[in-house]
Amino acid sequence: MEKNTGKLYLIPTLLGDNPSLEVLPISVKSVIEHIDSFIVENEKSARHFIKHVCPQKSQPKLHLQVLNKYTESMEMMTFLDPCKEGIDMGLLSEAGCPGVADPGAEIVNLAHQNNIQVVPLVGPSSIILAMMSSGMNGQSFAFNGYLPIDKQERKNTLKKLERRSQEENQSQIFIETPYRNNKLLEDLCQVLQPQTKICVACDITLPTEYIKTLTAKQWKTTKIDLHKRPSIFIIHKE
Repeated sequence: MEKNTGKLYLIPTLLGDNPSLEVLPISVKSVIEHIDSFIVENEKSARHFIKHVCPQKSQPKLHLQVLNKYTESMEMMTFLDPCKEGIDMGLLSEAGCPGVADPGAEIVNLAHQNNIQVVPLVGPSSIILAMMSSGMNGQSFAFNGYLPIDKQERKNTLKKLERRSQEENQSQIFIETPYRNNKLLEDLCQVLQPQTKICVACDITLPTEYIKTLTAKQWKTTKIDLHKRPSIFIIHKE
């Protein structure tokens, strides 16, 4: 008789140091309670998150496999072996939703290739929460990841995204390494047209949450310190 495969649960994590049940549904806690095998980006932070959500869960029983930029492709191919043996597994992002701006997408793809059921759980996505809060076009938007570091390349990319926004009526979303946030906002104000809208959404779901949409011209006279604060940027030119 053929053995049933386990399920791969996509488990969202917190975007900051919140009480878990303020931003995660009880279903996330229930799933973590019955799973011991996880694929994670960082073992220490994953254990902290699991303990935060399920304080009574036995830490020594956890089986954590680390997926990051150093993980070899051949090693990754074995990560879902517990699922093939009928054991449910969890995929954790370092922050927010697995598979979205997250290396976990490769594991999800592997699960589909192996006919393993993928179960996404509800939780916070900074990209979606920022888009919801921006007042921009929720019918058509694109996430562009990180912008180039090189000054001229970044300028060219911003101009291209601004044109695409206007031509396709599509809001353009991107992120930056937190310690470069202030410089990016300066660049946006200098490179974009004065009436192009810019949404800055930082510390989403935290007590220090700040979300504001202004034109590039208005941002030039607005003071905000984004240094080392996780932020999402969205632009739209009408």
